[in-house]
Amino acid sequence: MPTKCRLILWFLMMGTFMYVSVSYAQHFGKMDAIYSGTPWFDQSGNVVSAHGANVIKEKDTFYLFGEVHTDTSNAFAGFNCYSSKDLYNWKFENIALPLQKSGKLGPNRVGERVKVMKCPKTGEFIMYMHADTLTYKDQFVGYAVSKKIKGPYQFKGPLLFQGKSIKKWDMGTFQDTDGSGYILTHGGEIYKLNDDYKSIKEKVNENITSGFESPTMLKKDGLYYFIGSHLTSWEKNDNYYYTAYSLKGPWQSHGLIAPEGTLTWNSQSTFVFPVQGKKDTTYIFMGDRWSFPKQASSATYVWQPLTISGISMSIPEYKDAWHIDTLTGISSVATSKDEIIQNTDKQIQYKGNWKHLEQPSLESRSDEKNASFSIQFTGQQIGLYCFTSPENGYAKVILTNEKGKVIVSALVDMYSKSSSLTQVFRSPVLKKGYYDLSISVVGERPNWSDKKKTQYGSTGYYISISQIKIKPHKI
Repeated sequence: MPTKCRLILWFLMMGTFMYVSVSYAQHFGKMDAIYSGTPWFDQSGNVVSAHGANVIKEKDTFYLFGEVHTDTSNAFAGFNCYSSKDLYNWKFENIALPLQKSGKLGPNRVGERVKVMKCPKTGEFIMYMHADTLTYKDQFVGYAVSKKIKGPYQFKGPLLFQGKSIKKWDMGTFQDTDGSGYILTHGGEIYKLNDDYKSIKEKVNENITSGFESPTMLKKDGLYYFIGSHLTSWEKNDNYYYTAYSLKGPWQSHGLIAPEGTLTWNSQSTFVFPVQGKKDTTYIFMGDRWSFPKQASSATYVWQPLTISGISMSIPEYKDAWHIDTLTGISSVATSKDEIIQNTDKQIQYKGNWKHLEQPSLESRSDEKNASFSIQFTGQQIGLYCFTSPENGYAKVILTNEKGKVIVSALVDMYSKSSSLTQVFRSPVLKKGYYDLSISVVGERPNWSDKKKTQYGSTGYYISISQIKIKPHKI
């Protein structure tokens, strides 16, 4: 991740300090599509915490590895492992690599951008990560090993090249079609792994450009696509890419992967996962929507299908919801006949001081702490849409059933440097019944500074509502 705000308080090994409640686990509703920019919930109703991640398929199961986060510190708290059969619903398996008692991934250290690959020669699973101090002055690419994909992984220390560690921060991985493994680092450097994936054989590519963080790569029809982001701390930016027919280059610049000013649909690249099916291959751009300091509670994911043709690669349109058939490899836009309820509808009950605006957008907003709105409904799913803006902060969202029991609860980040109308919450599929959705102003905001004292993040505490969408139950 880019140059970050440093916090020295370390709290909790597991990322459990979330505005989240455990729901009725045996009856917890499933998700029916990939939803970007909304909290994801595991089988117990807890928010999925897996950023800086990658996905690896083993037999008929997909495994998601990502960073464990807390809401109090950027200190290493472990790497989580989740599993899924459909890429929609994620089961928490375990902390694949926990906080170490001491050493390079011990207390008050940093562990980021975890990636796992299976070594073709040994059959072992090798985990890679950026390890560092909280002040980012001891950076290197590290690795851990396990015979089982879910772990536990044993941390082995720095990955060595010519007897020395690779002193880089943002890193990624790429596995070529011939089984060769590679380490990608910021700036565009590429290192080829030895056959056992436990050390570096050679440096394949030198630095391409300054910056170029969150390095991510894919290959299609013999052409390599190399994605990176600018240096803007936890703030999102317009990611860009290069292409080459050889990992040694030469690399040709092609500009942005999403429309300029969308800030890569408000995300930063972490991985591209190809879903290879019987009829087609969909390449999933996996992006992180960071939310400092509430990374555990409020950071979400932007997963979008890439459009690729020749040297052109892009995410031309943002899809709130989309489907992927893991057998055929074909993706499609998720469509539904949702009931749309506008912000001024009498079904929505407001408490506290709210401004109901028509210009420049149709929305209601408030920055008064504990001001709230709620709606009672019956339906299969409910989604909340708002205009994210530079003045917005955190909203607490609580969904309860007719008995007042909490189904899910989450802390939603409504901030964005680039304003847009977007979905910020989507419930799991609900069984028939009556429900209440309540949203309130927390009075906190994503806000931070880097080591140069540059200020980033929101300038206010507003939360917003433009419309609510309810999917009716099937008759």
